[in-house]
Amino acid sequence: MSRANFHSQHLEAARQEAQRLFAAKTEMHGAWLNWVAAQLYTLRPAEYAGMVRRELQRLQEKSDT
Repeated sequence: MSRANFHSQHLEAARQEAQRLFAAKTEMHGAWLNWVAAQLYTLRPAEYAGMVRRELQRLQEKSDT
């Protein structure tokens, strides 16, 4: 499967997972960063974890503005 195909097939799931992880931030406060890092570590394949990580960054940047 090409990278573009993988990305298009998994983008929505990555966005939903990032949203789920980001939503936990308000409840977990200071413990969130370590928790989310552990959650990302368990995601497979690595390409998918990277997609979720990028979506989390996008959400974080959006919330900072």
